[in-house]
Amino acid sequence: MQPGCDGWMPKGGWQEFSSAESLQRPSGPAAEPTAKAQQLVRVQPTRGGKGGKTVTVIRGLEMDAAGFKALLKKLKTRIGSGGTAKDGVIELQGNQVDLALELLSKEGYRPKRAGG
Repeated sequence: MQPGCDGWMPKGGWQEFSSAESLQRPSGPAAEPTAKAQQLVRVQPTRGGKGGKTVTVIRGLEMDAAGFKALLKKLKTRIGSGGTAKDGVIELQGNQVDLALELLSKEGYRPKRAGG
């Protein structure tokens, strides 16, 4: 009998996501983090949405939250300005592109200037 023809529905029919086991991610070897020298790190000055103030945006860093905090602290200390790290992006106050490029190079990254 076809399900739905006369209101009859098979009991225990096929459901793709019916059990807790089907919702589990496969457990395999953890993905290796990309080496610092192989990451595409872009450093760009921007004003968009910042009330006319220039900020330096650093994108493309692949690290955990603790790594972001440590790198942000080094950048802020070296540059002498404020900044924040959110959503995998570091923002530094002011046009600090040259200093950020220099520090990232010393840390082992291969940063490139992007945009203006």
